Amino acid sequence: MSFEHLPDGLGVGVRAPRLSWTLPPGSGSQEAYEVELDRAGRVRRSGRIEGAGQMLMPWPGDPLVSRERVGVRVRLWRPGAAEPSRWSETAVVEAGLLEPADWSAVPVGAGWDEDPQAMRRPARVRKDFSLTRPVARARLHVTAHGLYEVEINGRRVGDEILAPGWTVYPHRLRYRTHDVTDRLTDGANTLGAWLADGWYRGKYGFDGGTRNIYGTDQSLIAQLEVIYDDGTTAVIATDHTWRAAPGPVLTSGLYEGETFDARLHDPAWATPSGADTGEWSAVRTGTRDPATLVAPLGPPVRCTEEIAPVSVTRTADGRHLLDFGQNLVGRLRVTVDGPAGTTLTLRHAEVLQDGELATRPLREATSVDTLILSGEGPLTWEPRFTLHGFRHAEITGWPGELTTGSVTARVYHTDMRRTGWFECSDPLVSRLHENVVWSMRGNFVDLPTDCPQRDERLGWTGDIQVFAPTASFLYDCAGLLDSWLTDVGLEQFPDGTVPWYVPVIPGEPMWTPVHPGAAWGDVVTLTPWTLFRRFGDRELLHRHYPMAKAWVDLVERLAGPTRLWNTGVQLGDWLDPAAPPDDPAAGRTDRYLVATAYFAHSARHLALAAAELRNAADAARYAALAREVAEAFRRRHVLPTGRMTSDSATAYAVALAFDLLTAEQRGPAGDRLAALVLADDARISTGFVGTPLICDALTDTGHLDVAYRLLTQTECPSWLYPLTMGATTIWERWDSMRPDGTLNPGGMTSFNHYALGAVADWLHRTVGGINATAPGYRSLVLRPRPGGGITWARTRHETPYGTVSLAWELTASGGLTAHAEIPDGCEATAELPGCPPVRLGPGAHVLATAELAGKAA
Repeated sequence: MSFEHLPDGLGVGVRAPRLSWTLPPGSGSQEAYEVELDRAGRVRRSGRIEGAGQMLMPWPGDPLVSRERVGVRVRLWRPGAAEPSRWSETAVVEAGLLEPADWSAVPVGAGWDEDPQAMRRPARVRKDFSLTRPVARARLHVTAHGLYEVEINGRRVGDEILAPGWTVYPHRLRYRTHDVTDRLTDGANTLGAWLADGWYRGKYGFDGGTRNIYGTDQSLIAQLEVIYDDGTTAVIATDHTWRAAPGPVLTSGLYEGETFDARLHDPAWATPSGADTGEWSAVRTGTRDPATLVAPLGPPVRCTEEIAPVSVTRTADGRHLLDFGQNLVGRLRVTVDGPAGTTLTLRHAEVLQDGELATRPLREATSVDTLILSGEGPLTWEPRFTLHGFRHAEITGWPGELTTGSVTARVYHTDMRRTGWFECSDPLVSRLHENVVWSMRGNFVDLPTDCPQRDERLGWTGDIQVFAPTASFLYDCAGLLDSWLTDVGLEQFPDGTVPWYVPVIPGEPMWTPVHPGAAWGDVVTLTPWTLFRRFGDRELLHRHYPMAKAWVDLVERLAGPTRLWNTGVQLGDWLDPAAPPDDPAAGRTDRYLVATAYFAHSARHLALAAAELRNAADAARYAALAREVAEAFRRRHVLPTGRMTSDSATAYAVALAFDLLTAEQRGPAGDRLAALVLADDARISTGFVGTPLICDALTDTGHLDVAYRLLTQTECPSWLYPLTMGATTIWERWDSMRPDGTLNPGGMTSFNHYALGAVADWLHRTVGGINATAPGYRSLVLRPRPGGGITWARTRHETPYGTVSLAWELTASGGLTAHAEIPDGCEATAELPGCPPVRLGPGAHVLATAELAGKAA
């Protein structure tokens, strides 16, 4: 049993959380179910509810009230069974603080004045309190203006970092609920927190960034609620009685890195005895509308892996260069001993240039961490409030020998559940897929960012729009993207304009004023639809429908009666390899061709969403609009010869993938697309828009062999070229590193961008063969399309209903054998090459083309 899209049921922010469950493998299907709610000993059962639904089913009782705990379990009826199954194990859901009046905490921070335009030294705040009886249960509800880490009696609370994450803070500030019962003792206790600037008031954005985006304070908002064994309660909330003092973190910034002076750190600072040390003074209190405090919709950012260096090189001047063998996002943890005042400087970069860290691509994100030793023995340390994108690190000042285990890279990202895997006989293609996974991990840090290393790291709308199908196969990212889309809706302009990135950093000269842009703005129509198809969440589709409708209505006004969107600022096929390094939008494809194509595509998907939401009027209106735009597209951009006004691979890929051509035009367009690809020796000639579409466009028009040639090309530009240069993530540019080992001279050169890795969706569906044909994978088609010299492939996906997998292998006789697994509650059709379709029920299946050929479905 699970609740909404959350990793557990503690501190949910909805009054009627939806329920999901999966069936044990081999247990058969479900025709009815019953839910039991145990509300503090008051047990209520729903009675038998007919239906096979298992995902996001309605809450069957009265809504939750703040702090309420309910035990939930379910039992099922199999088709034709008179008796139900045994009950599932009980899962507990506990509401957070659902009413603004539940909050008594106010923001508290350092009381001393500092230059608001300078990097503020992080403070620590603390509160001593006494408990008078044994504790039955205790919950800490906590958030901050800035970033925080909490300790109770010297022990860390939780394991997430960069909390509370980045949202549109004026409207939504996340708080998290922790069970801290085991942290408390009878008598004296201390609650303390480290604070830092983070996104709230730190420097963030382009060209050095903007400070104080949301405010100038650095404050904790915390409410500890204790229930004693006799049922009485105590509340310890942030207020004027708290105390503040400078901490041992001297500076901290998401771009800049962190400086920590261990000589200033008292490990007992957050214990009752810690009040006797340090310069504790009165806090400054602030205000916060408690109506803006919201519970999370998904998991937090955590450490998910630790990686040791694969090599350590000591330079002639005593520095240590470390290679971790993998471009990652995280921080270094060091264990070191040395005299007091010894200073270690840790620098980070994704690649090397002439044997040294290549820091130019970082721009003004200096990414330097500094540790000053106390001289009191071995110290294990890592920064708290910063994050770096790197494969290589340089350490200066290490005392003595740097031994094995002294330095570890800790990988951080939103702790989503992994749901998708792919590998095949071609090691380069398998590594390409692994690079896609690593780029997603590095850029799903609380929200979907473009890159994790330079002075940017923003929630670009176009990047996730093209990557969402891949992302939602690889990880359960529904909660994260639902939360981010909520912020997109908050940042959407009244006229329907969608910002280029969300949250918005106001005043950025490069992107102000905000203009409507195709492919980027279309995230509001296409990404909710993708999430609905992958996770079956119709409520998510309903919640985000208004912003999708506002977007399409805006583009309709901009296009006018001609139905051609041929005005305004457009990025077109961004990062077409033919575009000059200093003008990534100047590609081969007419920007307004791309804009009109996306207009038709979004209108069609809005119509589909309206139909799912039982809005017949909107479904008819926007379907008709989509047809009108497609007709206008053909009149303007398809020549009488059958070619397009932009005779480029992206133009044909968009027209084919978005179904904008007539049946008679599709064949010639596919042929021309294949000819263009082959004329360039199957090297990539597409950017952000064309790249996710081109393999499908070729496959669907009978040119699977050309799609495979494109996939397996290793010359620059291509998907596999970066692998020949040692890449372990997806690059922003096809030639971020040139064949001679020099870096692309453009100021926008990242080695960790997921957008061009959107080809993995084609790998999953076409090479791997797993295709969803109903929301949530309730029905599937298994349709592998071998080619490109690949002799086997294994693909697996954890659907909302359980595991679907397909492993196929070519046989010596030229046939194919396949092993398939279908989850309970789902049905599938196998369509193997040269064979009629075969229906498959839940369970394991072995199929062979030699046996299926000639048989009826």
